[in-house]
Amino acid sequence: MNIMAGAPGRLITVAGIDGAGKSTLATSLHAALKDSKNRAILVGKHTTEVAMSADLSEYVDSVNAVVYRRKPSVGAACGNHYWLFALAAWYTLQDQLIIRPALRAGVHVILDNAHHKILARYAVCPNIPADLARHLFAHLTTPDLVLFLHVTAEEALRRKGGFSALEAGGTGSTGEAFISYQTRVTEELRRQATGATWASIDVTSKDAAVVLAETLTLLSDRLDIQIPEHLAKTDNEGGVAWSS
Repeated sequence: MNIMAGAPGRLITVAGIDGAGKSTLATSLHAALKDSKNRAILVGKHTTEVAMSADLSEYVDSVNAVVYRRKPSVGAACGNHYWLFALAAWYTLQDQLIIRPALRAGVHVILDNAHHKILARYAVCPNIPADLARHLFAHLTTPDLVLFLHVTAEEALRRKGGFSALEAGGTGSTGEAFISYQTRVTEELRRQATGATWASIDVTSKDAAVVLAETLTLLSDRLDIQIPEHLAKTDNEGGVAWSS
């Protein structure tokens, strides 16, 4: 379905643990929408351009630098509460200045690296009140569809190869630490996935092309967005090359 004049765009977010294939799916879905003449943008954690405003784009980029482009040694020193509020500020800016204007203009938004994983991570953080993160992110635009890519932590580790201290929750540098932490995050994502707008896709043993095909079916059934199957492409036709 091509967007008609005056109709708002749809917000489609991709959720899952590190290594689930969120960026792979988001990129290929965005390409399929564009190829089928749907107006769409891909928004990720480094998307900072604000339409028609160089000043706002510069400001959003400066906040992005604070959150995502700081030195690794800074992270632990600032503490979990600081990073929770910093992330809330970042997601608020992106929602207010990039996502909502696009939706109002009738443009579909594919949101990679959405806040769902942040909520799950803070839910397993022992020194953060259980409801604090939920309250800080509650004002964000409600997605029309959340694609929850479910993968075992073991498979996620195999795909990634290496991982950061953050991806192991600061619990250690071994594969066992990554698996234990990501398994707990998965359980929290499953709790979120009871919402009516969520759709779970088990991607553990599927390549990117199969996952994209299942996603296009969901868009057709749930949002009435039609994309001809021959326009569905991935960057790894015939093989698995997942990214986070």
